[in-house]
Amino acid sequence: MAQNATMAEFEALLNESFKIDTPQEGSVVKGKVIAIEAGFAIVDVGYKMEGRVELKEFANPGEAPEVAVGDEVEVFLRQVENAKGEAVISREMARREEAWDRLEKAYAEDARVDGAIFGRVKGGFTVDLGGAVAFLPGSQVDVRPVRDAGPLMGLKQPFQILKMDRRRGNIVVSRRAILEESRAEQRAEVIGNLAEGDDVEGVVKNITEYGAFVDLGGVDGLLHVTDMAWRRINHPSEILTIGESIKVQVIKINKDTHRISLGMKQLEEDPWELVAGKYPLESLHKGVVTNITDYGAFVELEAGVEGLVHVSEMSWTKKNVHPGKIVSTSQEVDVMVLEIDGVKRRVSLGIKQCQRNPWEVFAENHPVDSEVEGEVKNITEFGLFIGLDGEIDGMVHLSDISWDERGEDVIQNFRKGDMVKAAVTEIDVEKERISLSIKALGGDKFAQATDKVKRGSIVTVEVTSVEDGGIEVEYEGMKSFIRRSDLSRDRAEQRPERFSAGDKVDVRVTSVDSKTRKLGLSIKAREIAEEKEAVEQYGSSDSGASLGDILGAALKGDED
Repeated sequence: MAQNATMAEFEALLNESFKIDTPQEGSVVKGKVIAIEAGFAIVDVGYKMEGRVELKEFANPGEAPEVAVGDEVEVFLRQVENAKGEAVISREMARREEAWDRLEKAYAEDARVDGAIFGRVKGGFTVDLGGAVAFLPGSQVDVRPVRDAGPLMGLKQPFQILKMDRRRGNIVVSRRAILEESRAEQRAEVIGNLAEGDDVEGVVKNITEYGAFVDLGGVDGLLHVTDMAWRRINHPSEILTIGESIKVQVIKINKDTHRISLGMKQLEEDPWELVAGKYPLESLHKGVVTNITDYGAFVELEAGVEGLVHVSEMSWTKKNVHPGKIVSTSQEVDVMVLEIDGVKRRVSLGIKQCQRNPWEVFAENHPVDSEVEGEVKNITEFGLFIGLDGEIDGMVHLSDISWDERGEDVIQNFRKGDMVKAAVTEIDVEKERISLSIKALGGDKFAQATDKVKRGSIVTVEVTSVEDGGIEVEYEGMKSFIRRSDLSRDRAEQRPERFSAGDKVDVRVTSVDSKTRKLGLSIKAREIAEEKEAVEQYGSSDSGASLGDILGAALKGDED
C-alpha cells in the first residue's frame, strides 16, 4: 500500500511538473536566443523546445532588427510541436499582444505613440505601432493634402490614436493632429515674439489671386495684393515667386485667431506724399493705361500713383462708347490733372483736355454764314446730321433743307454718305451744337424777289399755267396762284381761259407772307384800285358823272 501511494504521489508530481515546464499553446512565453542563422533567430522556449523567428520580426518601426545570441525575448507560442519537431513561435504576435496593452494605456492617457507608415490601402495608409497595425486616413496625414507620401514611408514618427477597438482589432491614428499641435505651439511662440510694425524676413509659401502666404518661421502671414506695392498689381505672380525670400512688415496681428497681416509697400516711401507738388492742377503729363473699366480708365503717372480718366473726360466727340473703344491697356496717353484728393488718394485726369475743344476750333475756322461741306452721317425724322472738321457733327433741321418743299417729304432726297453743302447758321460751343442750313446757301429767293414789293404794289407777272380754278403766275422766279374770283372785277370776265401761258399781266399785291413764302396777287384788286384812283382825280360819283365818262376823261388826259 505504501508503495502504491508513493507511485501515485510521484505521478501527480510528474504531471504537475509537466504543467509547469510545458508552455501552453496560444500564450506569450519567455525564451532565449541561442543562435542566429540564415535570417532566423533560434529561440529556446524551455522544456527542450526550440523555434525559429524571422529576424525582421525583431525590428521596431522604421529601424533595423536588433537581436543577439543570449537575448531574452517574449514570443507567442502558436504550436508546441510541428512536423519538424519544433515549436511554432512568433515574435510579431507577441509584440502585437504587448503593443495592444501599451497602446490601450496610451489611448486612455491621450498620449502619443511611435510608429512607421509601411503600406498603402484604400483611403489611406497602414502604420506599424510596434507590433500592432493601425489605419492612417489620407486626410490625417498632414495639415494640407499630400500628393506623394513616399518620403514619409518607413520613418519612425509620432502619431495620435483617434479610435481603437481591441475586439475587432481596429486602430485609427492621426499624424495631422501631432503636426497641428506642434504647429500651434510654434505659432504661439513665433507670434509672441512679433509686434506690429516689425520688419521681418519670410519665404513665399503660396500664391493666390488675392495675395501670398509668407512663412515667417513656423507661422504664415498673409501679404494682400494691395499691400505689395504702391502701384496697381493685377496678380501677385507679377512680382513674387514661390520659394522667394522677401522682407515684409507686420501690419496687424490678431491675437485671438493668430492671423498676421503683412505688407511690402510699407517698407517704401509713400509716393502720395509728393503727389500734390509734382502734379499741380491743369498740368499735362504722360501716363500708361493700366486698367479699363465700364466707367473709365486708370492711368499710371508713376509707380504707385494712378489716376482715373472718367469716360466723360476721354473724348470730345466719342460719347456713350466703352472706354476700351478709345484707349487700350499699356497705351501711353497724354493727360491733364483735373483734381487731386490727398485723403482719398485719388487723382482725376482728363484726356480730351489735352486737345482743343473742336467746337471752339470750328467756330474760329467757320464763322456764321460761311459755307461748309460734309458727309450725311445720320438721317432722323427732324433733320440731317452732317460730319464736319474735327469729328464733330452739325445738324440741318427739316425746315432748313428747302425753301419750297416742306414736311418730311423733303428729307427723302438724301441718303447716308451723300456729300452736301450747307451754310453755318449758329454755333453753341458750350452746348456743343452747330446748326446748318442747306436752303440758306443760295440766299432767300423770296426775300430777294419781294425786297421792294409791298402790299398794294402793282407788279407784272407771267402766266405759267391755266387751270379751272384760276391761273398760276410767276414773279421773279416766285410762283403764285390767282384764283378765278380775282381774275376780274367783272364776273363775266372771271374766266381763266381768257389767259394763255406766256401772257404778261399787271396785278396788285394783296399780301406778302414771308412765313408761308407766298405773294397774294389779284387782277380784280388792281382794277378796283385803278377805278378808285380815277374817281379821286376826275370827279366824284355823287356829281352824276358816269364811270365811262370818268375813265374816258382819264384816258383822254393820258393821250394829251
